[in-house]
Amino acid sequence: MHLLWTLLVGFFVGLIARAIMPGRDAAGFIVTIILGIAGSFVASWAGAKLHFYAPGQPAGFLASIVGAVVLLAIYRTVIGNRAD
Repeated sequence: MHLLWTLLVGFFVGLIARAIMPGRDAAGFIVTIILGIAGSFVASWAGAKLHFYAPGQPAGFLASIVGAVVLLAIYRTVIGNRAD
């Protein structure tokens, strides 16, 4: 059940991360959603490693947003350098 919750939260987190970091980039809607889902997984993993969450417990909404924003910034750095 936590996987489904992580995917659902990741969907909304991707949209919010894109709203927090507006600007021109090559990321379309699908890439933004994938980054949101990945951010949710990253936040769950990092939270478990830092003992904020129990193993298997999904990350919270705010932690997922932070994870997605970090991944979006990394994505923009890598893709931005590749496009130049």
